[in-house]
This record gives sequence, structure tokens and C-alpha cells, in this order.
Amino acid sequence: MKNAEKYQRSYFMPPVAEMKWVKKEYVEKAPLWCSVDLRDGNQALIVPMNLEEKIAFYKMLLKIGFKEIEVGFPAASETEYEFLRTLIEEDLIPDDVTIQVLTQARPHIIQKTFDALKGAKNAIVHLYNSTSVAQREQVFRKSKEEITALAVEGAKMLLECAEKTEGNFRFEYSPESFTGTEVEYALEVCNAVLDVWKPTAEKPVIINLPVTVQLSMPHVYAGQVEYMNDNLKYRENVIISLHPHNDRGCGVADAELGLLAGADRIEGTLFGNGERTGNVDIVTLALNMYSHGVEPGLDFTSLPEIVAEYERLTDMSVPMRQPYGGKLVFAAFSGSHQDAIAKGMKWREEKGGGIWNVPYLPIDPTDLGREYEGDVIRINSQSGKGGIGYLMEQTFGFNLPAKMREDFGYTVKNVSDHQHKELMPEEILDIFMKTYVNLAAPVKLIENHYEPGAEVTAVVTLDVNGASQVHRATGNGSLDAVSNALLELANGYSIATYEEHAISQGSNSQAVAYIGIQKDSDIVWGAGMHTDIIAASISALISAINRLGK
Repeated sequence: MKNAEKYQRSYFMPPVAEMKWVKKEYVEKAPLWCSVDLRDGNQALIVPMNLEEKIAFYKMLLKIGFKEIEVGFPAASETEYEFLRTLIEEDLIPDDVTIQVLTQARPHIIQKTFDALKGAKNAIVHLYNSTSVAQREQVFRKSKEEITALAVEGAKMLLECAEKTEGNFRFEYSPESFTGTEVEYALEVCNAVLDVWKPTAEKPVIINLPVTVQLSMPHVYAGQVEYMNDNLKYRENVIISLHPHNDRGCGVADAELGLLAGADRIEGTLFGNGERTGNVDIVTLALNMYSHGVEPGLDFTSLPEIVAEYERLTDMSVPMRQPYGGKLVFAAFSGSHQDAIAKGMKWREEKGGGIWNVPYLPIDPTDLGREYEGDVIRINSQSGKGGIGYLMEQTFGFNLPAKMREDFGYTVKNVSDHQHKELMPEEILDIFMKTYVNLAAPVKLIENHYEPGAEVTAVVTLDVNGASQVHRATGNGSLDAVSNALLELANGYSIATYEEHAISQGSNSQAVAYIGIQKDSDIVWGAGMHTDIIAASISALISAINRLGK
């Protein structure tokens, strides 16, 4: 990079940076949440939502649990105006929900905003004007005093319009481009606005400190928030709100550190939609708290449904690696990761649940409406025996012996590697069935019976490459007798492992048997399924014999 000298740090440190917040360990309680999806998020869409889509999105936000929702900039377009009027006139706003609208500090825009708000049961009118050095000098070409006067006049007009308009109104002020504003001057402007509104316990005022453009590392922003928190007038009746954007990729960090520094409220969007690189992702913020045992006050227990509705209404895609919401965020392809997760889940089952602490899973996927089988254990050429075995057990009921899991794991990995794709659970089951279960070539069982005596005598009739053969031997049980009868056919072997279990219940229940036969230093596996466990065991043995030499 050749032009670094063209850039310089354009933020301003507070005159006093006490950094008390660094001693705090985590965010201890949920902030007030305000969704700005329908304003900031919507204006960033290539094609903004129409009226029907905005209503559907609004209803989704209500279902999630938002109590404050910025519904738009009603003076900006007829769609915005009509949307707000529809919410009010059709009584779509619950009594415990407050709508929020944005307005510039310009008289005709403020008046049209209140025209749109007539009859609102609970509304926040959000006033803003830019205060940064760049905006003052380049865009408005006004002095600090002129910018302050603009904010004060806007604040006064809000009071006047609120008195004349039917409805219940509260106020919010944003020194837009706060991060590029001298912090002492931002404090001056905010205090001047507060002197106009004179907040009370019954009518608190929101002072919003937007990261309009992210200019600094998160700890700098937290220091700026802390300074405002320590020096704002009427602080006991002021709600400090944060509105982080994500230009440097630090929106979540800005919000979390800002909360530690004294903020009370967060404005953001689902999945971080918004101008340029987006707004802070409220889903991530809320679930980060949840993972620390803090109730976030928002309901994401059906997150896949929220993702689907969000994508439908916005025509945006939630990235596969988006925290919590992405399709792959809980997925484990790596064999070591799968093994650790499987063992962690087994340990948790043995301990009877309790505090969540499963390796590689910072949060229980089922809390968000996800499934272990399809969302967590994903199978490709990088997967291992632990994950494949876990999937077979949890999804299909096959509890493979440890060494057979290893053998089957290599079989599945080889298929995935050659096909260059992820394998779905049904494909993995198909591989298992075709590779191990009830194999009937070249050796096929025609019939077997047992003769009475001191020991069990098995008489086994086989079809071997199209020719009928009868084999006879004794043993200390049915399976041992059949095995002895087949020794000559396979030129000798020993049964190294035998396990069995039921895979269903009831009169038509299936049993499965697994047999590993050892010949020289190798163990070859077979499996059998039947309603009769002896028949399943013999089928497993013949399957293993059929796999000898392959």
C-alpha cells in the first residue's frame, strides 16, 4: 500500500479518559432494544420494501419482542408516510410498543413528521443534525455556534408540534457523525438540546450517540461514551442510546464496550443490515448476552424461521457464517471437532444436563430452533468416526462398535472425497446398508437349522457363487455353531467383536448385530438386521465373510 500518508486518525479523544468500564467483565443486563430495520435497514436495500412487506417485517419484529421500533422517515416518501398512517389507523401498535420516527432539524420536515404521527399512542420523535468537523466544514459550512443553534431550534419546534398534535410523544436527539465530532462539543450540543426539553422521570429523553461512520477502535468509542455518561445534564432522566455502524467491522464490539461504559439502549438491525457495511447486528448482541447467562429480552428460539422471513422480505441473504443465524455456524466437518462434540453431548447426557459447556458449541443450537443431526454434525471428506458414529446413532439408531465406527468412517470419507461433496444423512445410511448389512454375495444363506444334542449342531445350506453347499458343525451356542460351520468356507477366521441391540420397539421391532471377524491381522466387519436376533447375528457373520478379500 503506497498511500497510507493520505490518511490520519479523524476521531477525537475525550478530554478526560477515565476508562472505568475496563474493570467490568461482561454486560450484566439487556439494554433497551430499538430495531431500525424499517428505516436504516430499509433505506439500504437496493429495492426498499413496499407497504405490505414493511407491515410483515414489522409484525415479525413484534413477535421477536421489540418494544421500540423505528418505522421510518415519514417525510422522506409517500410509502414511509403511508406505512406510519396504516400502523396508527389500523391499530397495529400494541399498547406496550413505542414507534420511532426520524426527522432532520428542518421546520417543514418536522411539521410533516408530526402530521404523520397524529393519533399515535406512544411515539419517539428522533431529531438529528450533523456535528462532525467534516460535515460542519464541507457540507454545511457552518460554525459550531450555527450548528448548535440549528439543533436547539429543531428541539424547540418538536416541543411546539407535540403540544399541537394528538398523541403521546417522547424525544430523541442524535449528534449525527458523533464519532467525528470533538467530544466536548458533542456534549455542548446535547446539553443545549436537553435544556430545551428538560427531561423528567415521567418523560425521559434519549440522547443517541451514533457511530455514523466507524473511525476508531472500540475502546476509543467506549471512552467517548463514558465521557458523555459522566457529564450529560439531567443524567438521571436521560437514556443514552448507541447506534453503531460497522465500517471497521467492530459494530458489535462498539456496542458491547459502549454498554459497559454506561449506555442504556441499542439501535440496530437484524443480521446487521444497513448503510455501507451495515448497522450493529442485534441478533449477535442479544445472543452473546444469552451465552453468558443473561436474558436478552428478545426471542430468537425460532431463528431459522426469522432468517427465512428476513431473506424473503429484504431480498438479502444471511451469510452462512453469520454469527448464530448462518446455516453453517454450528456445523462441524472436522473429525476432531465432531468427536469432541459427540463426547461432550454424551458427557452431558450422563450428567443429566445442567450448565451448557459442550466443546465447540458456545450455545445450544436447539435453543435457536436448530438440530444436532442436520445443523451440527455435517459429513464430508474431513469428517471422522466420532461425528459419523454420532449421526448414525442419533438419526438412525445404529450404535456401532468403536472399531467399526473407525472402519465406516474411512469408508464414508472416501466416498465424500471421490464425489467432492458433503454427504447427507440418508446418503450415509445408504452407504452403511450397501457396505455392511445383510450382504448376500458371493455367499447367500438358503437355510439353517439345529440338531439336538449336548452341544448345538448347526446345519447350514448356502448358495456360493450359484452352487449349493451344506456345512455342518457344533458349538457352544447357535452363532458359534454356525461360525464353526463356515470356517472352512472362509479358510479360517475368529470372531473378534460381537455386539447387538434393538433399533425399534414393538411387535415388528428390528434387531441389529455387528460382527468383526479377524483373519491374520485384519478385522473385517459385517452387520445384520432382522426381527430375530439370531437371524440378524448369522446375517452379520455372512456379511463379514462376504467382505473378506474386498
